[in-house]
Amino acid sequence: MTVLTIILGVLLILGGVSCIFTPVATFLSTGYFVGILFLIYGIGGIIRAFQRKSHALDIILSILSVAVGVVSILRPGTTLVFDKILLLLVSAYFILQGIITIAISMKAKGVSKIWLLYTILGALGILLGIYSLIHPLIAAVTIGYLIGFYFIDSGISMILLASAADAIKKGLRGPEEL
Repeated sequence: MTVLTIILGVLLILGGVSCIFTPVATFLSTGYFVGILFLIYGIGGIIRAFQRKSHALDIILSILSVAVGVVSILRPGTTLVFDKILLLLVSAYFILQGIITIAISMKAKGVSKIWLLYTILGALGILLGIYSLIHPLIAAVTIGYLIGFYFIDSGISMILLASAADAIKKGLRGPEEL
């Protein structure tokens, strides 16, 4: 099992590197992943609803999730809708994070000497969000990079966890005993 985990970790790292070198293509694939997530969530919700004898609303929402998942996978144009929503959410996130950073910096004005740096970073976040709304390709590239970095991080974590599990099986207690 540890060898398989290490292999999967290495594959995740390679996939992450690939995503970083092709961020726009990575972003354009996210709509399919969202559709698959809707499908899996809906199927899981239907199973949970029948096991727990849930309310009709739970079953209806789960069936709708399955329908949205199936439609988004079978009709390529619908994945672009998910991509567009994701772009808007990322742009809004940049703007809101900038506003929050500026608000925090104003509260720290009398306490910390680096409040001005936080104010500048908040303003840059707001500008990045507005620029992402005007030029969505910037947000698409950013999302592609973030997905790539996430895959690399997950791959490294899998390898480290597999190594730790192997060390635990051997009865080793810490890195000094390796």
